[in-house]
Amino acid sequence: MKRIQYNAYGGPELMRLDDFEPATPGEGEVVVKVKFAALNPIDWKVRNGHLKMVTGKVFPRAMGSDFSGIVMAVGRGVKRFKPGDAVFGLARLKESGALGQAVVTGDTFIAQKPDSVSFEEAACLSTPGVTAWNGLVDKANLTAGKRVFVNGCAGAVGQATVQIARMLGAVVTGSCSSSDVEKMLTLGVQTVFDYRATDLLRIDERFDVVYDTSATMRIETGLHLLQKDGVYLDINPTPGTFFRSIFNRRLKPIVCTPRADILDGLAKAARDGKLRLPVAEIVPLGEAIPLVTALEAGRKLAGKGLIAMN
Repeated sequence: MKRIQYNAYGGPELMRLDDFEPATPGEGEVVVKVKFAALNPIDWKVRNGHLKMVTGKVFPRAMGSDFSGIVMAVGRGVKRFKPGDAVFGLARLKESGALGQAVVTGDTFIAQKPDSVSFEEAACLSTPGVTAWNGLVDKANLTAGKRVFVNGCAGAVGQATVQIARMLGAVVTGSCSSSDVEKMLTLGVQTVFDYRATDLLRIDERFDVVYDTSATMRIETGLHLLQKDGVYLDINPTPGTFFRSIFNRRLKPIVCTPRADILDGLAKAARDGKLRLPVAEIVPLGEAIPLVTALEAGRKLAGKGLIAMN
């Protein structure tokens, strides 16, 4: 089989489309024949070595996190899945590997794909949906009637955050570029601010949750927008942010942390039509490296970029 991998941490020029042999699944593991992989910034952050304290120094390393596909084999102790099941989920951070024709991951990192959700749509759900869920549910304990401000609401994590917050009964305000304002109003954001034309410090309303899903908001701005007992969720968990959060309980750094119950919840939300992320472009595996390189260099898509393995 083939996958995109690299032999040292560094820039996009290190990516290669190489042959590989999928590992035999161990206890609690599954092998999935990938149909589609969705691209996320974490893919090139890992390759650049930003998380090498976690991912280690064993090469070659595979690329990619989010995927959809068909279970090929299961390891000992796997009860939730069997060969032939249609699934979606994430590769584990240490091994990655979604940008390949097969991937080995843990059985708690995948969920059953609903019949009503296409493989293309399912591939988009995991990292944005899990990150939104980690913030809103795990950290903020969001409940109906609460007010949420989503900075960067038109991005993938932002749109997932908007939809999950509304699913939980919250009232959502957000900021994005002027070109996306109408789309976000249609998605259900009650008030949308053009981030280029608005000084967020001058907004009168205060919120129960502020979620910076684009990693562009100053912490001071986020805290300023909060109610007294509100929570500021920071998607850019630097060491400084973690240290500061020790002394300020309203500040919550967010690290994408998948669990089976979260992925099952995302599957149900997608099945019920409450969670959907748009697909902007699909290219075959042989054209994946140019697309990854372009996105890493700053190219913008009006939705998710997907890699088709057929």
